[in-house]
Amino acid sequence: MSKESIALNRFGLGARPDDTPPGDPQRWLLSQLEAYDALPPPWQKLPRTDVLQHEWAVQQRTLRAAPEAERQAMRDAFGRQARETYQAAVGARAASALQSGTPFMERMAHFWANHFAISAEKQQVLLMAGAFETDAIRPHVTGRFEDMLLAVVRHPAMLYYLDQTNSVGPASQVGQRSAKRRAKPQGLNENLAREILELHTLGVRSGYTQEDVTEFARALTGWTVAGEGAADGMEPGNPFRFRPGTHEPGKRVVLGRSYAEGGEEQARAILRDVAAAPATAQHIAMKLARHFVADDPPPALVARLADSFQKSGGELPSVYRTLVLSPEAWLDGGGKFKSPWDWSISSMRAFGRREMPGNQANNLMNQLGQPVWKPGSPAGYGDTAGAWAAPDALVRRVETAQRLAAQAGGNRDARQLAPQVLPGALGDMTKRAIANAESPATALALLLACPEFLRR
Repeated sequence: MSKESIALNRFGLGARPDDTPPGDPQRWLLSQLEAYDALPPPWQKLPRTDVLQHEWAVQQRTLRAAPEAERQAMRDAFGRQARETYQAAVGARAASALQSGTPFMERMAHFWANHFAISAEKQQVLLMAGAFETDAIRPHVTGRFEDMLLAVVRHPAMLYYLDQTNSVGPASQVGQRSAKRRAKPQGLNENLAREILELHTLGVRSGYTQEDVTEFARALTGWTVAGEGAADGMEPGNPFRFRPGTHEPGKRVVLGRSYAEGGEEQARAILRDVAAAPATAQHIAMKLARHFVADDPPPALVARLADSFQKSGGELPSVYRTLVLSPEAWLDGGGKFKSPWDWSISSMRAFGRREMPGNQANNLMNQLGQPVWKPGSPAGYGDTAGAWAAPDALVRRVETAQRLAAQAGGNRDARQLAPQVLPGALGDMTKRAIANAESPATALALLLACPEFLRR
């Protein structure tokens, strides 16, 4: 595989027919750090987090005030509205990926959205999944890891998804009142604290204990979302709220460090420290190297990325530069097997598509087994061939390739298109198969299903 093809496909989202292969692939990739637009036009059409949180709070207040006989119809209507908002966001995400002139940075946005995974099974998360990527991920792709982490942890989608809104310190004012009034009092929820340590920062087997998780969860009590309107303290544009009445009082000890009682600042201090920990640098470096280079990435590359992360204080552009300038990232070793999202986007970019209606994009990703923002686990979708290369998954891709090729009709000649989207990467067997195809549509389908296109 040529360096041009690696830049377009491994680092980017796949070439378009009108793309000119970059003469200096590394410089082309690095130039995207300055050119990246966090909110290009497709994203600008979506409602922002504060609007959706206000909408959700109003819905819940309206539901509580309604007669019991009317509530199910109202729930159904709210559910339809959430699905429509979700589908519009999926369409915006697809259009942004198809149109992007900075595909390396667009891929980075997808990477971080999967690293900080939410899963939209809950209605309020379904409603806000697109806004989570809009407001918590995309603005920080070229910023500091700590800032992205804080934005993620404070976002309503994450707080709802990991049940942080239900977490109450047992010794807090609300916790003590609850213990007196309820047979089953409100209590501590450790989900958010555990996933921050295990998935978002330090990683598994990095030395933290169950007591660290519990202490961190105590520090996070009070971190929740604002309710409807000023009466519940909702600041314009800021749906996050710290509620002192549910915060567990007292100092905390996490990972051997002591944190003084300090309300919201206590958990912020812990987040700052875990974001800067060597284990976090190692964890992030491993995931980036695995995503861009190999399922089992070279240890020297991982070490170099971790060192860049630490020395820069988590400045993500420094880490990206180290990745792009590392020789291991440019070796032609077969590449990474594309996830369904990667394959779908690269297929449509190859055919010159610039948008896809949200319902169509949603249906396509459901069929291929990677629904957007629905990994089913806080760990996100898998990033190795084993997660996506099963025989039945490959059959679905071949069937989808045939449909996409049929839709393209006679507008594309696969013999001309193949070297444009895979410059210097086509093997002789693939060239012959495309040249000898019985129809133009079959030739296009063979291109999308060939080994060179299935990997990046």
